[in-house]
Amino acid sequence: MFILVTGANGQLGKSIKSLVEQQKTIHNFVFVTRDQLDLSSPSSIQNYFETHKFDLIINCAAYTAVDRAENYQEEADMINHIAVKKIAEIAKSNNIKLIHISTDFVFDGLKHKPYFESDACSPLNIYGKTKLEGENAILSIMKFNATIIRTSWVYSEYGNNFVSTIIKLTQKNNNLNIVSDQVGTPTYAGDLGQAILNIIKNEKFNEPDRLTGIYHYSNEGECSWYDFAKEITNISGYKCTLSPINSEDYPTAARRPMHTIMSKDKISKEFGLKIIFWKDSLKYCMKNLSTLSPLNKE
Repeated sequence: MFILVTGANGQLGKSIKSLVEQQKTIHNFVFVTRDQLDLSSPSSIQNYFETHKFDLIINCAAYTAVDRAENYQEEADMINHIAVKKIAEIAKSNNIKLIHISTDFVFDGLKHKPYFESDACSPLNIYGKTKLEGENAILSIMKFNATIIRTSWVYSEYGNNFVSTIIKLTQKNNNLNIVSDQVGTPTYAGDLGQAILNIIKNEKFNEPDRLTGIYHYSNEGECSWYDFAKEITNISGYKCTLSPINSEDYPTAARRPMHTIMSKDKISKEFGLKIIFWKDSLKYCMKNLSTLSPLNKE
């Protein structure tokens, strides 16, 4: 297969590229950034696919600045919704399979049990709203051969994310306040990337005219942002006192859902995926981070 991966400069795009380079694959991967494929321009998207042919698109690109999206709704909608709709139209008309990455922020977080794919969506912010509209565009256009994967709290060795931010802050500060009443599950981008690579090798994924479906993927377990930060500092060895606070004590432009743990039963059973506990993946990721002097001594 000829496979296009969008968002090549993002955490997931870079993780997939690293995995592809490490592993033998019979597929041909093309990784594109906004310089090669401008998702803010539907005409540019159309022009790109007129001159490039693929069997599968893995759309990792997204507008993920959650708070900024509140003031730049058109920008967020263009990348998370309009561009996704255009990609789905092109995929359908050219018989291209599509894997699209979405988010737990499509939920309002009021359910205190794991969310299933069939649960009603009610996003609290513009980011979640535009991501949901992107999902709905795919569902309305592609009855077959599209796979939507919702994920949560993504981090990796690349770019700015919660792990890298906590490491930097604990190096410079003796005390930090961390929100403790928002609960979810971290997702190591390397694990999500490997899950996607495993899915595209699966017989069920490659069945002709496979029905379009939504799936949930994160690591196993649950934690608050405070728990997450605590584990990061335990691994890093940096001395910093963390104090739990409520969301109301850390106001943000965009409202966050309070509880977005997702059930992974569907994706693990259908594609035979083994899902790793979040603390184990965090340890693995942090061993790869060269900024951690205590780990570099190992």
